[in-house]
Amino acid sequence: MTELPHHRLDGPQDAPPLILGPSIGTSLDVWEPQLAALTRTHRVLRWDLPGHGGSAAGLVPAEATMADLARLVLGLADAQGWDTFAYAGISIGGAVGLTLAADHPERLTRLAVVCSSAHFGGPDTWRERAALVREDGTEAMATSRPGTWFAPEFAAAHRGQALIKDLLDTDPAGYAACCEALASYDIRDRLAGITAPTLVVAGREDPATPPAHAREIADGIPGASLTEVADAYHLAGVDRPGPVTAALAAHFAPGPDAGAGTDEAPADDAGRHAAGMAVRRAVLGDAHVDRAEAKKTPFTTRFQDFITRYAWGEIWTGDTLDRRTRSCITLTALVAHGHHAELGMHVRAAVRNGLTPEEIGEVLLQSAIYCGVPAANAAFGIAQEVLAELE
Repeated sequence: MTELPHHRLDGPQDAPPLILGPSIGTSLDVWEPQLAALTRTHRVLRWDLPGHGGSAAGLVPAEATMADLARLVLGLADAQGWDTFAYAGISIGGAVGLTLAADHPERLTRLAVVCSSAHFGGPDTWRERAALVREDGTEAMATSRPGTWFAPEFAAAHRGQALIKDLLDTDPAGYAACCEALASYDIRDRLAGITAPTLVVAGREDPATPPAHAREIADGIPGASLTEVADAYHLAGVDRPGPVTAALAAHFAPGPDAGAGTDEAPADDAGRHAAGMAVRRAVLGDAHVDRAEAKKTPFTTRFQDFITRYAWGEIWTGDTLDRRTRSCITLTALVAHGHHAELGMHVRAAVRNGLTPEEIGEVLLQSAIYCGVPAANAAFGIAQEVLAELE
């Protein structure tokens, strides 16, 4: 039997399967911030890259390819008896997911790609890094991770220190093999053929795979949605766990035929509420939703439940329009009806959904033609105040 990567299983045994792939230099522990939320609805399998965590470095050849890493994931799924599964991956883990979706579309029910790319740059850079690590060990990479993986000040936190330790404990041969896989990887011309419902997540401050990389993936895969997370670096799920967890939970929220590749919305009120709350947090932010929940009274509870289930759990969870488009529509409707309190909230939401200030301004300018100049004038004033606060 072929040796499998080190892995860990969590969540109900009869729940739909979800496999989580890590970033180069990290172990399966990089998914800890998302684990509690994802195991409520899925049987979650986390795995370690070759030479990382508990995996042997020799699982792939020295001149490894992304297809070699994808075969490791298929081996894990086969060992569990999973004909189909959902998959999420960070950085190189996301590249593995894209490779699986392109090469084995019949196996993937859903895909999430976090701070990744369809092409990580020229091969020479990665081959040079492989040679450096083979000669000097992974210590050569440690000093550059704060400010790349996460905000520099996060390096002193317990989780930041644990991540750096994972890097230092990584076998240089395994790390170098992963670099070789990144050197030969380029899936840009195959994105259009990916059929799995796909979520792409980007960190706004990510210097390794800037948001433009995520937009290229989202634009290339038919129907893919994009979430950009403010103040997040390359390990966005660690750096800004709240919005990343909410986006993933919403994307993987089980439908009536979960695990069978269905794209249907949750069928019952409980499922709609769970999915709606996850999307609501992803779009409006944890702080806003927590304030709204704290202000609930017996008088307003049913209304809050209603908007969570139907506005967020049915409309905003749909895959026909991405969240950027939904934000454009929502801003226009709020301008038209003069709902100024809601408008400020949804300007913030539009930024969270990836709209730039220039794009928001263009939406308001378009609204001036069809909703009236006075309405747009008030909207510009509100949006300018909100954008100034965000800056």
